[in-house]
Amino acid sequence: MLKQDERNAQAGQASRADWPAELQDEFERDQFSGIVGSVLVSETGRVRVWHLHLPVGKRCRFHRHVLDYFWTAHNAGKARGYYNDGRIVEVTHYQGETRHFTFGKGEYFVHAVENTGDTDLLFTTVEFLGGANPPLPVPDEVRLNHPS
Repeated sequence: MLKQDERNAQAGQASRADWPAELQDEFERDQFSGIVGSVLVSETGRVRVWHLHLPVGKRCRFHRHVLDYFWTAHNAGKARGYYNDGRIVEVTHYQGETRHFTFGKGEYFVHAVENTGDTDLLFTTVEFLGGANPPLPVPDEVRLNHPS
């Protein structure tokens, strides 16, 4: 189920069937992924803190949000979001932009973000554990490795 914030711009909504085959295949493969950033930099019993670095022209893989969370953009840039309902949304981010999301039991959304601008994008995402939904598993390879 999509959150209200993610249901805007319903007019002209596309279908995932209109996406290139590569995107459709990636969506099918990764739609249950809990990897919501490039690296999980911190995790406690209450929160997960992620960094997402998107170089120019690159895209993060599809992932599912089920936990209450917020993200903050560290710099300005442009991005394209691909959503599980088929929407493709163009966004201009500004430095310090912060958005908050909440999810009831069974609510979620799946998306991927592509950097369409001319500057790298960096976001911090904080997920809150202990909400209406259990956290999705996160593999060890996306956790920050501390130097010995």
